[in-house]
Amino acid sequence: MENYTYNSYTLQLAGLNLPKDSIYPLFLFLFFSYLFVIVANVSIAVFVFMDKSLHQPMYILFWNLSINDILGNSILLPRLLIDMLRPPPERLISYYECVIQAFTTHMFSTTAHTVLMIMAFDRYVAICNPLRYAAIMTNKMLMKLTVSAWGMALVLVGILLGLTIRLNRCRTLITSPYCDNAALFKLSCESVFINNIYGLTFTVVLFTGSIGSMVLTYTKITVICLTSKNKSLNSKALKTCSTHLVVYLIMLLSGMFIIVLHRFPQYSDSRKIAAILYHIIPGSLNPIIYGLQSKEIRAFLSRFFNSKKVFSY
Repeated sequence: MENYTYNSYTLQLAGLNLPKDSIYPLFLFLFFSYLFVIVANVSIAVFVFMDKSLHQPMYILFWNLSINDILGNSILLPRLLIDMLRPPPERLISYYECVIQAFTTHMFSTTAHTVLMIMAFDRYVAICNPLRYAAIMTNKMLMKLTVSAWGMALVLVGILLGLTIRLNRCRTLITSPYCDNAALFKLSCESVFINNIYGLTFTVVLFTGSIGSMVLTYTKITVICLTSKNKSLNSKALKTCSTHLVVYLIMLLSGMFIIVLHRFPQYSDSRKIAAILYHIIPGSLNPIIYGLQSKEIRAFLSRFFNSKKVFSY
């Protein structure tokens, strides 16, 4: 029989159900993955901040993506790594910490979509209206778009968690490896009909807006490239758009994989691993894809390391 505790402020995390011989290999994999995510994204963020030649809309928007990856992974992975080394009865978390973790997790996912949507708009203006690019993508416009990306995510996620916080709790077991909105409202014995409706609407609106903007943007870019005989324009479009599209598809497919696994309860352990990788994979690949593709970032790295060599001599 399940134990019922009314509005307890101490919750228990189920964590990952792993064989003993798999715990340490997975721990090491997640630990080094986290280190790579932090080092790579902090490096990109610092490079963009320090080099004035990178103070362009595309790189400023990518800077936002790096900050999002740093925050999203830092709230989730350190706590998860600690819990992996604890026995199940000791995997305790306060209700407030759980709410913060759930909020950050959903902010991470939502902001990734909104920032990539704005980056798609930036690429559209650069390729389809190159002569007006400087007039459209001003610092003021860039600030408005950035605030809109984070602000929209903040409002959507704030309502999502607000609907959950209002519920009384009668359970204490979080069945996920970390806290998210669904895990929190499942602690309640009250009706969660409104939560399910808003959660579904939230997902549909986010994915529809995200996918729709990508399809519309890239359709127009493709038409411009097919009708234009400017090889330089087509080369620029292929280079910048392919990078952005790869980053978007990695994030989208990682998220959809988790949604699909929700339909198969027998794969709950696989879904837990997929949910963790959803944070790690985009956060690891984004700086590699943009860093290697961008000649400005490569040039900055070259100047940086060359100056270090001169100084060492």
